Amino acid sequence: MQRRTLLKNLGMAVPAALLAKQAGAASFLETLAGEKMAKGPFQPTWDSLRQYQVPDWFRDAKFGIWAHWGPQCQPEHGDWYAREMYMEGNHHYNFHVKKYGHPSVFGFKDVINEWKADKWNPGELLERYKKAGAKYFVALANHHDNFDLYNSRYQPAWNSVKMGPRKDLIDGWAKAAREQGLHFGVSVHAAHTWSWMETAQRADKSGPYAGIPYDGRITKAGGKGKWWNGLDPQDLYAQNHPLSENSYDNGMIHRQWNWGNGVAVPTKEYCEKFYNRTVELINKYDPDLVYFDDTALPLWPVSDAGLRIAAHMYNRSIKNKGSLQAVINGKILDEVQRQCMVWDIERGQSNEIETLPWQTDTCLGDWHYNRSVYNDKRYKSAKTVIHTLADVVSKNGNLLLSVPVRGNGTIDDEEIKIVDGITRWMEINSEAIYGTRPWKVFGEGPAMEEAAPLSAQGFNEGKGKPFGATDIRFTQKQDALYATLLGWPENGKAVIKSLAAGSSLYPKEIQRAELLGNKQALSFERTSEGLIITLPQQPPAESYAVVIKLV
Repeated sequence: MQRRTLLKNLGMAVPAALLAKQAGAASFLETLAGEKMAKGPFQPTWDSLRQYQVPDWFRDAKFGIWAHWGPQCQPEHGDWYAREMYMEGNHHYNFHVKKYGHPSVFGFKDVINEWKADKWNPGELLERYKKAGAKYFVALANHHDNFDLYNSRYQPAWNSVKMGPRKDLIDGWAKAAREQGLHFGVSVHAAHTWSWMETAQRADKSGPYAGIPYDGRITKAGGKGKWWNGLDPQDLYAQNHPLSENSYDNGMIHRQWNWGNGVAVPTKEYCEKFYNRTVELINKYDPDLVYFDDTALPLWPVSDAGLRIAAHMYNRSIKNKGSLQAVINGKILDEVQRQCMVWDIERGQSNEIETLPWQTDTCLGDWHYNRSVYNDKRYKSAKTVIHTLADVVSKNGNLLLSVPVRGNGTIDDEEIKIVDGITRWMEINSEAIYGTRPWKVFGEGPAMEEAAPLSAQGFNEGKGKPFGATDIRFTQKQDALYATLLGWPENGKAVIKSLAAGSSLYPKEIQRAELLGNKQALSFERTSEGLIITLPQQPPAESYAVVIKLV
């Protein structure tokens, strides 16, 4: 059977130009020497994956915390360090030259060697996160830098057991999460190393190092007398290939993310290595959730590796747990793909109640730890996190919050204060979060009128009108309706317009209103203006969001 026919049968619309570039045998569904796909009802096609049903544990959990932590956190200089340290004139490049030396001499592989994670205590962190109300925890398994943070058979040299911390970080995170009774997940980003690390093939255009290549094309032969003697940097950088079209346009990576617009198409060997690494990760550490930082699934549409991984994870879950308990997150999904996994929105929120469960992922600061965010006090506040959580949950979503981890494995004192602020709010109000479902409308108030639309994978966070006391978000559970006020009314009265007398949204009588954390009944009246509730004279300590329970 010809390759194009195979692709067609898989539901893959792949341009002929891409197929012509991809190396490999005629059939890439042949039996491989690596990891086998688990057998079961799911096949590696979009049509088959549409059988998926989101497990109740995820729908009920609502709140997770993420450690987006790897060797790029060692410099403590922020996001995408491993790519941008090779971009002449970029702030990461300038920092790197000053701190470490020129990237032709001291490359990202050498940053990995500097990283020791010597103060990492996963048990202590997970205990704090559980107190903050997290019901699941996600750990970075690899980033676009291609370094595996676990004992990887298929990345045998460039992993955290063999160098850097010399620890199995995923194993440590998994054990700590399960000791706290949390569901455990991993995030996988390495599918894009092929194009993301192309900057390492460059050289300075000016200055004393002009024309001297960075270390992106260096091979095993260059290691004589070096700390990495006997290792092949190409197993990490994956740059022994021609550049993508317009590769020197630093923004082109975003327009080529979906493996199009002239991107250099990865070889079959690269795709199969990614498949094997990821399936081994699933088999060895048994995550309940896998987050992919990809459009749809990894390497789609130039390879079916991501489809095979998804089918494997679902089939394996059914076999080992008796029912499908696995969750896969993917970005920029079409209507069919949203039935196959859980849609993830990065740094943004949907503007409506979604029929299917979804997730927002965001971060207190930068994804990779950035000391300047701490110094300049630019973290999200506990108030902002709680407002985001209330908004997301009201629309059938979950919030996955990244708390940046320092290179040494700790979180800083400002982050501790924020997490503890979340803890205090959740101790009182989590009843309106866990196990809830959306109401007939998600909310009311002026912020809804100025909501910003989604852009690409999300990125509408903070672009709308700030939340205030007249912005209300609803959830329901059993016979209770919860109205979360995103602020404390100055006059001591809450007005809920959606519950006005005669409202078709809530035609039955309201028997009781109470403030969570205070069991005393609140006085109220229903008028044509709305449900008017008289609140206590003194607001609670965490009054940036208060929950009124109505039955």
